[in-house]
Amino acid sequence: MLKRLRDRIRRCRPDLKDGWILHHDNAPSHTALIVAEFLASIGVATLPQPPYSPDLAPADYFLFPRIKTALKGKRWGTVERVKKAATDCLLGVPDDALQGAFENWVKRWNKCVNAGGEYFEEF
Repeated sequence: MLKRLRDRIRRCRPDLKDGWILHHDNAPSHTALIVAEFLASIGVATLPQPPYSPDLAPADYFLFPRIKTALKGKRWGTVERVKKAATDCLLGVPDDALQGAFENWVKRWNKCVNAGGEYFEEF
């Protein structure tokens, strides 16, 4: 998956091919030694996720709620139909909404950094 991501960035964002930073959460699949070694071998820096901070991950505060709202209360019958509905939902996200989610992510990180990692209530 990471090789595909690297190749896609090289194709779609050649201006970033040698200077991008990967932000991922603390899931075991993301923090595994093999992942860290691969990212180091291709020169990709990672932005560590503070523990217990799902509100700093765009998937948690932007994408997952969007998908849940679109799929909620419906019966799909098969896994393939659920996958198609989720994919259609993601493909339907407007570019400006994605840009807004990224800008919100930057604001959230800045607030966390400015708080020195201390607890605070809202964004």
